[in-house]
Amino acid sequence: MRKTAIVAKSMMLAVAVAFASCSGSNDQVAKPEKQANDAVAVQGVPSSLNIRYIDGDSIAAHYNLAKDFKEMSIRTYSKLENAQRSRAAEIQKFGSQIEEKMRSNGYLSEASYNADVEKLNKMQSDAQSYLATLQRNAEQELMQQQIQLNDSIEAFIKVYNAEHKYDAILLKSAGLYFNPALDITAEVIEGLNARYNKVED
Repeated sequence: MRKTAIVAKSMMLAVAVAFASCSGSNDQVAKPEKQANDAVAVQGVPSSLNIRYIDGDSIAAHYNLAKDFKEMSIRTYSKLENAQRSRAAEIQKFGSQIEEKMRSNGYLSEASYNADVEKLNKMQSDAQSYLATLQRNAEQELMQQQIQLNDSIEAFIKVYNAEHKYDAILLKSAGLYFNPALDITAEVIEGLNARYNKVED
């Protein structure tokens, strides 16, 4: 199972974007340059935005909550794989016993053979149901972790931006290029970790 890929994907981050509204109006005669800017400006959004960005991959790698969730997810999927191997080994062992018993004429009647085959089929059916339940539980756990992680980051960004008052904070993955000077990832990670209380397993 591609645990690293699943966990890494499970750790992609959503960030709230807050746009500041324009204040006041300018009644002076506009210069040609300003008229050009006003023509493309969206109502309620400044023509020159104060934007910063964060790297979601870096936050997933260095935010302690994300790291704890990653470790928990790896353990969960490891338990699932162990359960799959264990059930498969039990079924294979019993199937081999049936074959050996047939070769050595150990079945005294067709009814006893059919009973063992029925038992083998039930073992397979029970294993499928059990493993499917474990898989669903693992996926639900991962989903809840993702929601909690996203909520934590969004809550911090709102508090953080109340002080810094940027017009927008974007994910690096949302664009093809950002000036590295606009990167606030390290500052955000530091703030996230400063207020983080370790998750209890």
